[in-house]
Amino acid sequence: MKLNITGKNIEITSAIRNHIESKFKKLEKWQTDIISCQTTFSEEPGKQMKFEAVIKVPKGQLIASAIHEDLYAAINEVEQKLERQLNKLQHKPDARRAEKPEVVEEE
Repeated sequence: MKLNITGKNIEITSAIRNHIESKFKKLEKWQTDIISCQTTFSEEPGKQMKFEAVIKVPKGQLIASAIHEDLYAAINEVEQKLERQLNKLQHKPDARRAEKPEVVEEE
């Protein structure tokens, strides 16, 4: 899984990077082909941190965000939201459309 971490007006420390990588490594257990993951965090008014993640999968994309005073708590919340979405996606039945009947020509 390709993981892209972006901080808006915030320095990305190695501790933050390691925490994000360890949390998003857990998402691979769902055995869904995760193409890429784009994460962004920024500081909101009132000293609150906003963390967003967009995961691209073959069936579309999953988006989750959280605003919290503690960045690590926001990361944990987003990871839990994405786990629920991946669980729902994995257990969602594939569309079963009736196949068109074959046309047999009589001679």
